[in-house]
Amino acid sequence: MKRKLVSVLLCAAMITTLVSGCGNKNISSDEGTKKAEESGGDVTISYACWDSNQAKLIQTVADEFEEENPNIKIDIQVNGWDDYWTGLEAAATGGSLPDTFWMHSNNIYYYGSNDQLLDLTNYIEKSDQVDLANYPEGLGEIYNIDGKQYAIPKDYDTIALWYNKTLFDEAGLAYPDDTWTWDTLKDAAKKLTKDDKSQYGFCAGLHNQEGYYNFVYQNGGEIITEDKKSGYDNEKTVQGIEEYFSFVKDGLSPEIYDDQARAEAMQNGLCAMGLFGSWNLSGFATTDFMKENFDCAVLPSANDGTRSTIFNGLGNAISATTEHPDEAWKWVEYLSSKEGQERQAELGTAISAYEGTADKFAEAYPMFNTQCYIDMVEYAQIRPYSNQTSVWEDKAYELLKGAYAGKEDTKVACEKTAAMMNEALDAE
Repeated sequence: MKRKLVSVLLCAAMITTLVSGCGNKNISSDEGTKKAEESGGDVTISYACWDSNQAKLIQTVADEFEEENPNIKIDIQVNGWDDYWTGLEAAATGGSLPDTFWMHSNNIYYYGSNDQLLDLTNYIEKSDQVDLANYPEGLGEIYNIDGKQYAIPKDYDTIALWYNKTLFDEAGLAYPDDTWTWDTLKDAAKKLTKDDKSQYGFCAGLHNQEGYYNFVYQNGGEIITEDKKSGYDNEKTVQGIEEYFSFVKDGLSPEIYDDQARAEAMQNGLCAMGLFGSWNLSGFATTDFMKENFDCAVLPSANDGTRSTIFNGLGNAISATTEHPDEAWKWVEYLSSKEGQERQAELGTAISAYEGTADKFAEAYPMFNTQCYIDMVEYAQIRPYSNQTSVWEDKAYELLKGAYAGKEDTKVACEKTAAMMNEALDAE
């Protein structure tokens, strides 16, 4: 899914607009440097993102970068997920993209194939700080189109099981650990669900990345095949989705369709357990209720012991129309370097993508079992994507709603979803 920020329990209205003072198209690196020199070397590089909690931490990194590069100022611009992409598309159409900005696997093909992003291949080859071999396998490939690298991995994320320790203690249940399976999860959910529905054992919101995708891959299914066909009509995929939806069918989870509602269901004690991505940690750690009552664990395995968690990573991209490509690269290069990645991890910004730096992220949040997110990488599954992911991904939600609510057979809903998805994939 769009990685909407549940960033938690706090949907603070995100500030600043996605507007950038970028200019003419196809400015060369030499021209950009010349402009900087002619203006006395004082250059402002805009950096757009969609997570206000991370933005506060990245500001510290930017301040330190500016101390080492006094001629470059970093202007961090924040918008919520939906507004971010609406604004980015408008800026691309108007030729005024931010100098640097976050990129997602859902959208990389659209921007990369339409000449909106600076090809970073030559910059990377000349850099002594950036080597794509230092990032987890598969992450760099997300942002590579026809051999051209259009973004560098910023971070990676996995999904973990969050649970309310207070509710577990009241029920006399042991906390989740790496021995849990689907059956263990369901058994605990039953014991934590109250007859009057004032409390549910599990929060099985209609969500893919933080929901049924994990069950699908644990069951040996797939969402998209290697030859770019839909996997929704795969028997094991249907079974995985059925298992996830069964929490709603069996009355162990409320029907929840909204990200904020999922967060609230945990915060207000309505649900005792739920699946949440590592990007939520910077928000969870600022919430007293979460710190006092919650912890996280690795995802339960399928009953046969198969493990999986959905794995994704954002990228840092540079606008093809930036007037200052060299300065923009210097900023992105620092963010992507071992030093920059380690610093972001220490601050708790996100799980750093650079090899050997992720443990610093776990150390930033000692109040939680944060290490579980990192430990799951060894069996993680790259988040399903194609050239036009958003075309079929949102439609899949609509087609699965009936089955999720128990109004339609899951197999029938999955077959409809597969047909829709194959049509979209064939058109790519």
